[in-house]
Amino acid sequence: MSEMHLLVTGANGQLGQCLADQLRDQGIAHTLLSRQDADINDTVVLEKIIADKGVTAIINAAAYTAVDKAESEPELAKRINEDGPAALAKLCSRFDIPLLHVSTDYVFDGNQQTPYVETDQTGPTGVYGKTKLDGELAVQRHCPKHIILRTAWVFSEYGNNFMKTMFRLAKERDTLGVVADQFGCPTYAGDIAKALISIAQQLHEAEQNKSGTPGRYGVYHYAGNEAVSWHGFAVAIFTEAHNQGVLKTVPTVNAISTEAYPTPAKRPAYSVLSTAKIENVYNVTPSDWRVACKMQVAY
Repeated sequence: MSEMHLLVTGANGQLGQCLADQLRDQGIAHTLLSRQDADINDTVVLEKIIADKGVTAIINAAAYTAVDKAESEPELAKRINEDGPAALAKLCSRFDIPLLHVSTDYVFDGNQQTPYVETDQTGPTGVYGKTKLDGELAVQRHCPKHIILRTAWVFSEYGNNFMKTMFRLAKERDTLGVVADQFGCPTYAGDIAKALISIAQQLHEAEQNKSGTPGRYGVYHYAGNEAVSWHGFAVAIFTEAHNQGVLKTVPTVNAISTEAYPTPAKRPAYSVLSTAKIENVYNVTPSDWRVACKMQVAY
């Protein structure tokens, strides 16, 4: 049985760094690729890596994620979120290896009142969401062996994220206004990494055993196990930090409306993702964000 070897793109992002930690801890052969190492559109470099290292699957964690900035940088967002995945998908197809591609809740318009399932109608409202959806479509078009993993409200010890912003603001201010009319499921990047590795392992085993599993490829949702507003998430973070003695005083968190906090890109009002399909097919459990929150506060 040949050894699994994963190529991870976007290695310097918060998910990329969590993937690196998990792969190292689990002793899984891997190659990390950051923007500094190579452009994901540079197929010559990537071809050489795949051939030399015997890469058995690619996890694409590279993305342009500056939601507001994307409105004024649509070409750059398209290059990273659509052209990059298209190039990777063509490569994977040529080498006959799976591509695990990470996407977002922003492919939806956020007007639903019930958790989004994989087959729900997409309808992005901004440049970021549109380029991510176009990236999904490119992956589906060019690579039969694909997993598209949509996730939302990602936080971790790495990079820039809501939790880190809240901690910074708590040190600077006594009172904060946080949006209370947008709902989603916070998702710990370390849990997303675990889910992706588990799926990659299951695909690798199926490939080795030749137990044809064509139905297992496709689009999946992976997110936190409990919906909350940004305001609710902020309160949970501060409460935990106070309980652990990390914050001596907790700022007053006022609930504000989306209208009171205008942004260049529209945010989905409701981006709760149903994880029933991934639980059923891959036996992957949703992210317990409250547990992860406890760990992150201690970290």
